[in-house]
Amino acid sequence: MKRLTRLMTGLACAAGIAAAPGHQALAAQVTLHVWTIDFENLNQYMFPLAKEFEKLHPDIKIDVKHVQFSDMNNDLARASITGDAPDVSYIDNPYIDLFRSRGLLLNLAPMIAKSKVIDLSKFYPGPLAAVKYGDKVYGIPRGANTLALYYNADMFKAAGLDPNKPPQTWPELYADAKKLTNPAKHVYGIAFSAVASEEGTFQFLPWIQMAGGDYDKLNTPNDVKALEFWQKLIDQKLASPDTLVRSQFDSTATFNAGNAAMVISGPWELPRMSKDAKFDYRVALLPTMTEGSPRVSALGEGDNVILKQSKHPKQAFEFLEYLNAQMPRVWNEWGFLPAERVTVQNPKWPADYKVFLAALKTARVRGPSPQWAQISQAIQTAIQSALTHQATAKQALDTAQSQVESIINQ
Repeated sequence: MKRLTRLMTGLACAAGIAAAPGHQALAAQVTLHVWTIDFENLNQYMFPLAKEFEKLHPDIKIDVKHVQFSDMNNDLARASITGDAPDVSYIDNPYIDLFRSRGLLLNLAPMIAKSKVIDLSKFYPGPLAAVKYGDKVYGIPRGANTLALYYNADMFKAAGLDPNKPPQTWPELYADAKKLTNPAKHVYGIAFSAVASEEGTFQFLPWIQMAGGDYDKLNTPNDVKALEFWQKLIDQKLASPDTLVRSQFDSTATFNAGNAAMVISGPWELPRMSKDAKFDYRVALLPTMTEGSPRVSALGEGDNVILKQSKHPKQAFEFLEYLNAQMPRVWNEWGFLPAERVTVQNPKWPADYKVFLAALKTARVRGPSPQWAQISQAIQTAIQSALTHQATAKQALDTAQSQVESIINQ
């Protein structure tokens, strides 16, 4: 009798499981923990896409956590040490090398080789350079940003300048900024950010690179001219003194308010600018040092990575494939440039999109270097030192070059 009871109980349990497919799916469900800098209340990138993915994959749950941009690197490093790292995370592109060098990221190359979704040959060189090291790949760019020159066409006309001919070289930029500066109306010729943070490095590196230098080649004669050019803009009050403490967001706000005739900023500002700027604004590529000299812009945004500790790399990669497949949407819905060559249907701000897409083709990743945070700090310090005249541009860049060499050779 007891044997029969046990047998019947076993059959009932088996029947119960078979009759409850929802229960079975729940038991087999995988949860992926995802960290992002996006905000849920603003419906930014990761949150809506995670919900879409869940609907297509009911066996996978996506637990998305917002992390402040300034905290991401430290929080991610700490979590990797304690074993609490997420499966998938955002990492700003110059810091991929740091996490890669510490062995914290999964090499995605074997999965990419089998993927029918991700094709590395479609990516622009800048975004790809941030994640590819030899034959290994440690992330998938989720989009890209870069810098260009916004200008107030109405002010150009009022100053006798042709709004269809924005400045093409540094001397032309200086001459236009001088004509556009109007102290009586509290208008500066140009706004940019030289703040002592990664934003300052981001804005300054293209000038060094257009002069023939780079993050590890900071003190050539042309590099010095680049920093002296920034000095001249501030010393002659063609740019505001608070350029040294003002973020990119604040610089663009100055432009939107009509207190600067030009501003160096990126496409992320277009949604705000289209609402706040009550004038005809346009976008042009960053001016080159001289006519015919190299054109360079900065590479912004970040990458989606899989942490090496992930217990669900297969499902995590499926999620990355889905995110990558949404690349044609990122411009219109989130203000990123597509990191790969895709067709954007009916792009918002089409003229501006064309300019930023052209800038992306020459955008360079910051670094890469595992010591990027220290290198960036040396560059920021040089900028601040020269612009406040604590040192000449040459002295400041000589010091920075020495510091960077020491950092790299550690």
